[in-house]
Amino acid sequence: MAASSSSSDESSGAAAEPYVFYRDRPEWKDVKPVPQDEGPNPVVAIAYTEKFRDVYDYLRAMWQADERSERAYQLTADAIYCNAANYTVWHYRRQLLQSLNKDLKAEMKFIADTIEEQPKNYQVWYHRQKLVEWAGDPSEELILTAAVFSEDGKNYHAWQHRQWVIKTFNLWEGELDYVDSLLQLDLRNNSAWNQRYFVIANTTKFTDSVIEREVKYAMSYISKAPNNESAWNYLQGVLKGKSLSEWPGLQEFCDELKAKNICSPFLLSLQIDIYEEEASKNSGSAPEIIAKAVELCGQLSSKYDTIRKQYWDYISAKLQETLLTD
Repeated sequence: MAASSSSSDESSGAAAEPYVFYRDRPEWKDVKPVPQDEGPNPVVAIAYTEKFRDVYDYLRAMWQADERSERAYQLTADAIYCNAANYTVWHYRRQLLQSLNKDLKAEMKFIADTIEEQPKNYQVWYHRQKLVEWAGDPSEELILTAAVFSEDGKNYHAWQHRQWVIKTFNLWEGELDYVDSLLQLDLRNNSAWNQRYFVIANTTKFTDSVIEREVKYAMSYISKAPNNESAWNYLQGVLKGKSLSEWPGLQEFCDELKAKNICSPFLLSLQIDIYEEEASKNSGSAPEIIAKAVELCGQLSSKYDTIRKQYWDYISAKLQETLLTD
């Protein structure tokens, strides 16, 4: 990370000037460092490195004086190098960026390098968002997040940033195709399934024709991997508020899977929901329908989803209770 001359030298491993403590720099002689106050008897004192103490002692002095200078700006880079998760350092750096009217393109490069090293750090992504807001330029964000996903397709902070950028700057075009490419690479990428739902919910909405298309889409992936929970969750999310027992082809799809001796807990769970709905609409046939659902609960409890045995036993009891109360 090219945070500053000192941090860059230390991290590169190349022949470079050794790190010089701030206390030994002539240009900092006018500053009195402020040590961290941990109280007279700290219970668990943190063993900070000498460099960390040196950097943050001088940074606290800058905070207290509210100094808006180039040297303070450079100091924040070393502080970030020591601890990139420190919110206050990033906040101070943003104040300095604005006060000194710094080049945002250079800062974009700085934060891109930092994200490359610490892609799961919330503070680096928040800083990136503020820079994009100030510059009004989202042109690099989809490329940046896609690069992060090539290493980790489920990086929560990167997905959150991508959604913010797309929604803020209306960059919806081509996103469904991008998500589709991710799912082709990894059909279990729950983040990509979530992104697909996000895009549709904010564009075409879930009209009946869109739901029909998405149900078929989810089914195609379920057929490839019946134990893929992500696709099942997406299917049920798409059908939320719709009649499961009356949705064309849904029961037949489940029956076809069962005929292939597929007993995915997600399949059986969906069938229980369908049976329960059918029973509520057909009181005359309710005992037979509930019996089917109770049988599936027993299979889940004893064989296919034993980790949730108590839950399925509870659902079974509740289903049988409906017959007694009707």
